[in-house]
Amino acid sequence: MLELVAAGSLFFPGLYLLSKRCLKQVPSLQWDEGDAVIISARLVSSIQAIMASTAGYIIATSCHDIIEDQHWLTSSYILFAVPYFVYDIYAMFMCYRHKQQVKGHEGSGVSSALLLSYLRKEFLMVLHHVVMVTVCFPVSVFWRQGKGDFFQGCMLMAELSTPSVCLGKILMQYKQQHTLLHKVNGVLMLLTFFCFRILLFPYMYWVYARHAGLRPHSVPLAIPLHYNLGAALLMAPQVYWFSLICRGAFRLFKRIIGGTPKPREVKEERERNGHASDKGYSPIEQRSE
Repeated sequence: MLELVAAGSLFFPGLYLLSKRCLKQVPSLQWDEGDAVIISARLVSSIQAIMASTAGYIIATSCHDIIEDQHWLTSSYILFAVPYFVYDIYAMFMCYRHKQQVKGHEGSGVSSALLLSYLRKEFLMVLHHVVMVTVCFPVSVFWRQGKGDFFQGCMLMAELSTPSVCLGKILMQYKQQHTLLHKVNGVLMLLTFFCFRILLFPYMYWVYARHAGLRPHSVPLAIPLHYNLGAALLMAPQVYWFSLICRGAFRLFKRIIGGTPKPREVKEERERNGHASDKGYSPIEQRSE
């Protein structure tokens, strides 16, 4: 058990540091510190997501009895992956610090004001990661007592949307919203997020209904209340994040149909992405002020 946690504690930060070093030192790349930090963080998140969704698919497809069947990969991957969520809090902070530096709001150091600003900005994501480590991890490894590996596999497959989310953030960071890749990735992100993070929960209720010989709408009343509460708490942030993705997709659609975005829209998007000109604002944004 401890060996897997230790392996994950070395793998994810090590992959981040290796990626950042390569991006900065490879002659054909030689990116600066901030760009290397952002790309490396997205790369590690994408690799973790691919590993998790692959493990989840293997687990879910191997469990014919959705309650009793077990697969060794379930607890093993959870133990290996739990350090990722601790590491990712740090990686998100490093990305946030770079964005603030680009805007000219912060120096190269780490201040309490910067930490508080980061926690306010990324509160929901940080809370999500803390809950994954302090609640979901012990529940998945110890409290389940080996039951429900199928559902654990389904939950791991929710990570399938992460690579497209990461790619979308990178393209926005480097002002590539006009490219075909950004548009195709946006459609893929909408589909994967909706299927594997929103529809996932109704699907699991439906599967259990078939297993127990119940009608799907009667499942919430047939299972313990804390199961429904847990599902609701896990689904709530996914619905919120999906609404943000839909808003972004709607803005992009309006931009394609209507042409050049309004100065206010340009400013809001650039503030979200942490990108700016040498003086902190583009000429359009300066006129809008």
